[in-house]
Amino acid sequence: MAFALTPERERELQDILTRYPNKMAATIPVLHLCQDQHGWISDEIVHYVSQKLDVPPAHVKGVVTFYTLFNQHPVGKNQVWVCRTLPCALRGAYDIIEHCEKRLGVKCGETTKNGKVTLRTAECLASCGTAPMMQVNQQYYEDLTSEKVDEILRKLQES
Repeated sequence: MAFALTPERERELQDILTRYPNKMAATIPVLHLCQDQHGWISDEIVHYVSQKLDVPPAHVKGVVTFYTLFNQHPVGKNQVWVCRTLPCALRGAYDIIEHCEKRLGVKCGETTKNGKVTLRTAECLASCGTAPMMQVNQQYYEDLTSEKVDEILRKLQES
């Protein structure tokens, strides 16, 4: 079955197109719209966006592969990004990453067996003064400790 946006998201797509000087300029927001629905950007979605925006599939694929916020494979229900940039690293980010890996039973870039959490690292999540920090979906958690991380991950596993 070919990918298609829901009627509501199709209306959002049309609204997005009105905000840009040309269709190509809307590539990123349209990809986000598709990813919000499907969870990741498959080759089928690349072709869908290519057709909707009248741009070559190579352009869409280039955008998908350049930006780390586009998932190129299926991911967990929740995405956990641990910042590893220097300020976070100096304040224990690598200990937090190791703790997350042990607690979740996965390495960075992997998804838990139950499909609830994908663990990743990020380059700078812009919270240097409150390092170490992580982003879970769209929410930031700062001044992390192992205890705080345990509570965050417990809630994700229960959801």
